[in-house]
Amino acid sequence: MALTEKLKRWIPTKRKIMQLYFAVLFNANLKGFVSGNIYKGNTKAMCVPGLNCYSCPGAVGACPLGSLQGSFSADRSTLYYVCGILVLYGVLFGRMICGWLCPFGLIQDLLHKIKTPKVGKSPVTRLLSGLKYVVLVFFVLVVPITYAFRDTPLPAFCKYICPAGTLEGGLSLLANEVNDSYFSMLGPLFTWKFLVMVSILVGCVFVFRLFCRFLCPLGALYSLFNRISLFGVKLESAKCTDCGLCISKCKLDIRRVGDRECVSCGECVDVCPTKAIVWKGPAVFVKKNEGETAAPAPKKRTVTRIVAAVVMLAVLVGTVGYYWVTAPDAATVGTEVGDMCYSYDLPIITADAITDATINPTETGKITIVNFWGTWCSGCVAELPYFDKIASAYADTVTVVAVHTNMIAETAPAFIESYYPDSAIVFAKDDGEAFKELYYTALGGRDSYPYTVVLDENGIIRNVYVSSVTYKDLQSAVDALL
Repeated sequence: MALTEKLKRWIPTKRKIMQLYFAVLFNANLKGFVSGNIYKGNTKAMCVPGLNCYSCPGAVGACPLGSLQGSFSADRSTLYYVCGILVLYGVLFGRMICGWLCPFGLIQDLLHKIKTPKVGKSPVTRLLSGLKYVVLVFFVLVVPITYAFRDTPLPAFCKYICPAGTLEGGLSLLANEVNDSYFSMLGPLFTWKFLVMVSILVGCVFVFRLFCRFLCPLGALYSLFNRISLFGVKLESAKCTDCGLCISKCKLDIRRVGDRECVSCGECVDVCPTKAIVWKGPAVFVKKNEGETAAPAPKKRTVTRIVAAVVMLAVLVGTVGYYWVTAPDAATVGTEVGDMCYSYDLPIITADAITDATINPTETGKITIVNFWGTWCSGCVAELPYFDKIASAYADTVTVVAVHTNMIAETAPAFIESYYPDSAIVFAKDDGEAFKELYYTALGGRDSYPYTVVLDENGIIRNVYVSSVTYKDLQSAVDALL
């Protein structure tokens, strides 16, 4: 009997199956985990409902929070689209997305299953549940909008907090050996994000859905729609006896079924003695409470559910198959706009030395700005602050590779130590071994420094700047690609 109960504990419920289904659906580019590359196709313009990092190798859609923070400097149509899709998700599902559709919610649920002493809910946790609204207002709205008025929005939540981004994006990419060169680019910001992620994941072992309850701004946003959402759970007050079983059973800090903290997991439905808690939604999807009708479920509803299950399975299989076999259109390797950039590993320069570590500008998985410069070139030195600024402002989506000329490259480390010791720029040395000529020449440079080439995420040349550029030039090129 005890063994049977233990087995039951690990048999997936309908909700766990749905969580797993959508986690795979939102990350259907499974070959991305094998290749170590980020999918950059047209579906990345679509926001998925849950917290799922854009930079995850498997992700086939965009994170709604990341899209919202980035939309404040884009044209109005982008802002309208992102806000509209968030409102649509909220009106349809509210925080049911947190309970049933969010991949990071599934991770938290699984971590909490680890056998350890647990921290139950209390007045303290109820107070802390309000912290996610502070995170929403400050990190998702105030900071990005403030920076948008100055220059470009800063995705503060993604950059400084989001554990899903560090786990799904950062660690998934670093775990693949093809991205070994990324380790040389890690700095204090990644260390901070890694510590935040570890703290949250460890905390989720002891505290049920720690991130979801206390920190997630997406959950805070969806909670505003809980009362009016089409799907979810609701309390029929006429049947309620205020016994409190639903609140005591719930692991979240709810005060009432269906309030802002409720994720519509449905556990309260089974414990309510008067069947006052019911599912919201069209009748064909909603199961009646026991005792409400003596008749079995209508045949029409059963058939509809079978058809829906078959369609969902077909969609999942088809989606995974599509992303597995789909490959980007081949491009001609060359030096013109629209050509595929030449691929080559360049030695990385740090403040200490020219190292054995390398970076390939065509394989960063991000928009990449390749700037050819030299410490001896006054024009190059004068424009480096623009590249430093763009590398910092767009850290999550842009990599800046400053390639020092092969000539007197030994002066670069001291220069970097003096002026850019903590810069987000990746400094590298030009090396002509791959082409029997310099990388500068291979990319179309003809005796004019500085020289800058902008690549999209696929390594396609999108902009070429001969001589100096301004920050506005770089910002416009990046924004056009984003």
